[in-house]
Amino acid sequence: MKLSKFWGRIVVTVIVLVVAATMANMGSQYLKLQAFTRQAIEVAESYSVRIVRDEFGVPQIYGVTDPDTAFGLGYAQAEDDWATLQTTLVAARGRLARYAGQDAAPTDYIVQLLRIRELVEARYDSDLSPATRALVEAYADGLNLYAAEHPRQIWSAEMPVRGQDIVAGFVLRTPFMYGLDADLAELFEDARQRTVSMGSSETAFQLIEAERLPFGSNAFAIAPERSADGATRLLINSHQPFEGPVAWYEARLHSEDGWNMTGATFPGAPLILHGFNPDLAWAHTVNKPDLSDIYVLETDGDRYLLDGEWLELEHGTARLTVGIFGPIRWTVTRDMWWSRHGPVVRTDHGDYAIRYSGMDQVGQVEQWYAMNRATDFDSWMAAMEINAISSLNAVYADREGHIAYVYNARMPVREEGYDWLQYLPGDRSELIWDEYLPLTAMPIYTDPASGWLLSANQMPFDATELADNIDAAGYSPTFGIQSRYSNRAWRGLELLRAQGRISREDLLEIKFDKTYSGQSPVARLVTELLGEDFSGDPGLAEAQSVLRRWDLSTDTANREAALGVLVAVRCIGNLHTNDPWLMDPVAALREAAAELMMHHNRLDPEWGEVNRLVRGDVNIPIGGGPDVLRAIYAGSHDLNEDGQLVAAAGDTSIMLVEWLADGTRRAEAIHQYGSATLDESSPHYADQAPLFAAEQWRTLDLSNREGGYRPGEPH
Repeated sequence: MKLSKFWGRIVVTVIVLVVAATMANMGSQYLKLQAFTRQAIEVAESYSVRIVRDEFGVPQIYGVTDPDTAFGLGYAQAEDDWATLQTTLVAARGRLARYAGQDAAPTDYIVQLLRIRELVEARYDSDLSPATRALVEAYADGLNLYAAEHPRQIWSAEMPVRGQDIVAGFVLRTPFMYGLDADLAELFEDARQRTVSMGSSETAFQLIEAERLPFGSNAFAIAPERSADGATRLLINSHQPFEGPVAWYEARLHSEDGWNMTGATFPGAPLILHGFNPDLAWAHTVNKPDLSDIYVLETDGDRYLLDGEWLELEHGTARLTVGIFGPIRWTVTRDMWWSRHGPVVRTDHGDYAIRYSGMDQVGQVEQWYAMNRATDFDSWMAAMEINAISSLNAVYADREGHIAYVYNARMPVREEGYDWLQYLPGDRSELIWDEYLPLTAMPIYTDPASGWLLSANQMPFDATELADNIDAAGYSPTFGIQSRYSNRAWRGLELLRAQGRISREDLLEIKFDKTYSGQSPVARLVTELLGEDFSGDPGLAEAQSVLRRWDLSTDTANREAALGVLVAVRCIGNLHTNDPWLMDPVAALREAAAELMMHHNRLDPEWGEVNRLVRGDVNIPIGGGPDVLRAIYAGSHDLNEDGQLVAAAGDTSIMLVEWLADGTRRAEAIHQYGSATLDESSPHYADQAPLFAAEQWRTLDLSNREGGYRPGEPH
């Protein structure tokens, strides 16, 4: 036999075996999918719920029991945003890279390093009440029914969805809200300039080369004694990415057992995260207490020093399966280590351990469920004191006229005398904290004499009239409470303090204010540039004259805002933090001016020509800008090929909840896009975008509607 024929037969044999194995695997997957489909449809029959879509497609869900309602929410969300839901669930399993490619592998590694799945499996039964488990499992069943009906859309190997998957999603996302992902990225040398994307579904939970989109927010509470008409008002104004795993989804949830919440939630959450019920309302804003600590370990091989004793690092292996092309995947392994402090990151510049708030906690959904079911301030505070949500401020109002602001943090009990914002010595066990302070140890405002409260991501010691502010001296420096302000805080406090009685119109004018405060970094930046001598450079002199005319406003007709904002985002970034500037201001002015001339042939196009809301066929001007009260953040600091900045984050789901003096409850809302998150063919893909750009409200119908459809029925 010739050698070439021999090898030819070998190749053919290998191909036949591979094809046979592939066909066998496909057959096995088909049988599993059939069994999953039968089970999902059978389980769905046990739920009694109907979904009514309003004229904007927003689901109102009516169940007999709370689990029935959660089942309906899962199904409705899947109809509107299955791709993001699936991505979120698989990311929390640490298996996303097999579908999203190598950029998702670092997140898979983090999930395995943080032992998220192991934590949930160990504590699911013991730490969550039967009622909460029933809720998350019903929601998972709603997702499973949709998946069974749409097999072409699903990653079948990931089915079925379980209640534990829903809880794991909370465990993964919660520390990202206070910045744990940034701390981890800091330790990985090759990821220092990268961020985990929480934006579009296509890049969710992947490392991207871009500035992290801001998690901000405004919340205003007005008590009846300060309002012009005796009403109590809460304005809910969270700032999130417009798309992706932390983009807001609107819904109304109603069960015959008494659950009656309207508001906004994230993909993968089986309840309302902030909104209102007949008795009360709350808004979340992002805060930045110090909730994670990095320890520098002294190591000798796989041992680390603690209290003079050498201890072995615990070792494990992460399995990272990366999708290469189609069904072709490649599995790599990476070492993982843990010390008594927590997960360990080993780098060329040292070995570090990290410890963070919530690393032992699976009860986030338990707390939000109790908040959903609260009926007055006392029961709502009791829910807050569960203290399972590691961060996020909560601003509150209710029908009795109470208002409150809770600087929420699951705060570790730490040794005094150390700067916990810096790296810590890893060889002292007294620095490994194991306990948490009660929520009541945090700054909390309750019914201030001023009659109003504002949270705009500023420090919590300046949230109302000066005489009613909480004294910072009463709080330990180990808390790491942020001292920074946002422009939104400076401007909002200025405007509120200038008001006497605050009418509904006053409140809305403040919320949609588009001007930078004279105290802001933007104002300081402009002042610095106006002090430069550009007499020898006609181009820069002309740009300087444009800035000199700027009144720091970002309304759509403003002709100086384009140059001012383009310079500001280069020097300050989207978050508009303090000096030092990220870029030399003169170089930023030159670059911004050149960009405007290239695309618009002038330095002063109207801001609305540049700042745009784009969704499908909708491309319309929008006022506001980075870190103004009407917060609009572009996905890039550079103009696109059309000379535009496209809005990607900021104002999203906005709600105004009012209890009028006669006891009437009224609510209005706006959403940046619409309820159909990904379906471009849906009439609700962009039907709210023109209202959002025009700052027009939808009045919410809070009556119980008839009709609708059952999950799984044609509609």
